[in-house]
Amino acid sequence: MKKLAVRIYMGLIFLFLYAPIIVLIIFSFNKSKSRGQWSGFTLDWYADLFKDRLITEALYYTIAIAILATVISTIVGTIAAIGIHYMRGFGKNMMLNINNIPVLNPDIVTGVALMTLFISAGMKLGFVTMLIAHVLFCIPYVILAVLPKLRQLNRHIAEAALDLGATPSYALRKIILPEIKQGIISGALMAFTMSIDDFVISFFTAGSEVSNLSIMIYSMARRGVKPTINALSTLMFLTVVILLFIINKKSGEGEELLL
Repeated sequence: MKKLAVRIYMGLIFLFLYAPIIVLIIFSFNKSKSRGQWSGFTLDWYADLFKDRLITEALYYTIAIAILATVISTIVGTIAAIGIHYMRGFGKNMMLNINNIPVLNPDIVTGVALMTLFISAGMKLGFVTMLIAHVLFCIPYVILAVLPKLRQLNRHIAEAALDLGATPSYALRKIILPEIKQGIISGALMAFTMSIDDFVISFFTAGSEVSNLSIMIYSMARRGVKPTINALSTLMFLTVVILLFIINKKSGEGEELLL
């Protein structure tokens, strides 16, 4: 009876979490533009999706910035996490607190602050400023994802490699990075998701010439969201699910090889 109650409870939680996404996927195949009435099955919205210039352009900027921000923030965040891990005393605690500030800071404060910084520095708001902003708010999440793996790392292995003649860069590439690979992947996925999902910071740093999906959907919401957005959201959700399955499978294979 207890197991049944636990399963029902978990089922209700997952239903609460995923019901909106299920409704969105269902209505992406709705023949009518209505968001509350089913009028028949169609794939027209998926076909129209790739014909809409504004959506494809916003998708291009969204993916391009997300990929670049993920790569840059993952590299910088991983190096920063390794540096913080090997620090000691007050300096380490201070760096951890500084890293937590952007995570806890309201997005609107970060967005306005970055916009003010870019304007005062004479930079024109556009692709570059939005990319810099995304890199800045993604780095703390990468650091937070990598640090737990570093704490699990046996530091004596790297020290032994150095005693046996390995250079610091060789020990980093061959010992430390492979051991914390799962944390790096988790940080990269989190950075990619945060970049695609962000609206507030993008809104203040994008300018008038660049628009990502979140800004475009916000502007469309005033006059009604097109059903093509449901189709686009469905494709993005399925892509994320497929990536998660692939990564989990690779992780499982890696753990089996270690065993």
